[in-house]
Amino acid sequence: MTNFPPDIQALVRESRLAEAASLCLSRGDLAAASELFERACAWREAAESARGARDFPRALRLFVESKHDGEALSALAAIADAATHEKMAFYFDQRGAYPWSARCYEAAGNKLGAADAWEKAQDAARAAKLYEEAGDVVRAARTLEAQIRREPKRAALRVALGSLLLRYGKTEAGAKHLQQVPSDALERRHALSLLLGALDRLGLMQAKDEASAELDRLGGPVSTAEPEAPQSQVKARVFGRYEVLREVASSPSARVLECVDAVRGEHVAVKIFAGYDARGAGRDALARFEREVKVLGSLDHPNVVPLRDYLPDGPALVMEWMTGGTLEHMLAKEAVAPSRAIEITTAVLSALGEAHRLSVLHRDVKPANVLFDGAGVSKLGDFGAAHLGDLSATATAGIIGTLGYMSPEQREGRPASIKSDLYGVGMILREMLTGERPQANEPLRVLPSGAHRDLDRRHDAIVLSLTADAPEDRPADAFAARRTLTALPWPSTIERAALRAEVARAPSEHPRAGRVAHVGARVMDTFLDRPVEVFPLDTPSLVRAQAFARAEHPALQRVLRVDRPASEIWFDEPRGMALVSVLSPAQGNALREALALLHSAGVVHGHIDRDHVRVDEEGGVILRFEPHEDPRATIDTDRLALASLVDLR
Repeated sequence: MTNFPPDIQALVRESRLAEAASLCLSRGDLAAASELFERACAWREAAESARGARDFPRALRLFVESKHDGEALSALAAIADAATHEKMAFYFDQRGAYPWSARCYEAAGNKLGAADAWEKAQDAARAAKLYEEAGDVVRAARTLEAQIRREPKRAALRVALGSLLLRYGKTEAGAKHLQQVPSDALERRHALSLLLGALDRLGLMQAKDEASAELDRLGGPVSTAEPEAPQSQVKARVFGRYEVLREVASSPSARVLECVDAVRGEHVAVKIFAGYDARGAGRDALARFEREVKVLGSLDHPNVVPLRDYLPDGPALVMEWMTGGTLEHMLAKEAVAPSRAIEITTAVLSALGEAHRLSVLHRDVKPANVLFDGAGVSKLGDFGAAHLGDLSATATAGIIGTLGYMSPEQREGRPASIKSDLYGVGMILREMLTGERPQANEPLRVLPSGAHRDLDRRHDAIVLSLTADAPEDRPADAFAARRTLTALPWPSTIERAALRAEVARAPSEHPRAGRVAHVGARVMDTFLDRPVEVFPLDTPSLVRAQAFARAEHPALQRVLRVDRPASEIWFDEPRGMALVSVLSPAQGNALREALALLHSAGVVHGHIDRDHVRVDEEGGVILRFEPHEDPRATIDTDRLALASLVDLR
């Protein structure tokens, strides 16, 4: 511990650490100030003081601790000797900060150490590149193969592995991976550029011609020396100090640039709002936006993208650069486990709750405005930017915000409220759980319980309440919504929810004309020649049918088909006759097991009676489906009703 002067020691004894640190700072004792700021958990101030004292290893550690990646990179670059790089790499490795361990190893010139760290960080592409450069090609291939097993739909990994195999003469294996890159993937063009030569060497000329034609439609070959990467060179400088690396996104209302702050050496995002004039009709809207920016500038919340500056000349926002990308990009390339979806949602709700406490509304909650830092922490950005929609006479709701995530009251031109922001959160959660991208004024076609077998009607109810059309039917505030979400268990298993949703929406490939026929009192599926029971399809009946399907018990009537175009649910016609006497103990046990599975799926049957129980000639028992929910029914009434049908002698 530093030997502080008496007046500083007195402040420390009184636990006035921040005050003591500021006093040290004013005296130019930056090392002592850094130590005291760290003890006060003021990581950013501690890091800046360490940098001022030219203690760059300490500054690096503290900038990483405070999640300021751009400044951490600057501190890393300022460390001159490889031994210190190695020491910092070991420090970060021991604490599980594998990306930073990898960067330190790279700075030290230790390619194998860096590759191992990137592999631990599950960045297989970087790890494989370094393994290859270090001469361990086998390890490079195995690293990519292992990551592909974990993320089979991630096209960039297929391209990296295919390219690696081709470079070392494994033409057939390389071509196989490149062919598995989906036609709608961004990497498809690069994959085809590599694939042409491989198909030529394999003598597959017809396949080569087809790949060549597809490549022409996509704009022709790209350089295959290295995978396509964003430009990293500085092209220009905006607002005098922000060096532009690349344009990340643009729309009729704004441009987002990836920049480096030439003054602070910090990696930032600059969002420039286009075509606005503060002297015109939008002056009031701009003033409201500026007021909210000032409030948000003082909002130090871990789930809000840190605001670095507001530039009225743009107008433009300068924000900390989020290295993890956006939720929109994440959803475009991978499914999200329900537990991760709730982690993201509760983070957004925490950010909104704090902003709402300061009387700031977001107005444009959507996946593109949810970002991730290098550690994967969710942060909400673009607060209050919807005000700027008022600044353009030609602005529409589609420009101000994405209609699918915009609340009904906003689409109708009514003022936004806290409940409007909650609606956007609900639509984001719905998309993460079902894979279904929301469309304005369209009902939910796939319930969360229909996209994941471990979700039930309790989870459905939360999503439906957040996305209710009427604001009064939504939770009271962001904190209430957060409490409701965290009160339920959410599984950590990943299912391809988006794929399941598409399958559920896709029309049947079987012939429909004349498929269902009435033969006497029975309904027959003439295509497969089987008797069926057909029920009308609506949301309550679908929820109950999904519970029957998930239970998969032989004593439950079997779900055959959900026919969305015809709004029907098909069940297998149950065997046997309606119950006329009593059930045997064995039959009662079979139905108890089936009911327990239904109850665990969150559904109460509510109609356990002789009409809904069938017994066949061999003594088998079937509980029939009932589409209508009895609001008075409970798990206990189900159990009591079943007990009344069982012979207890």
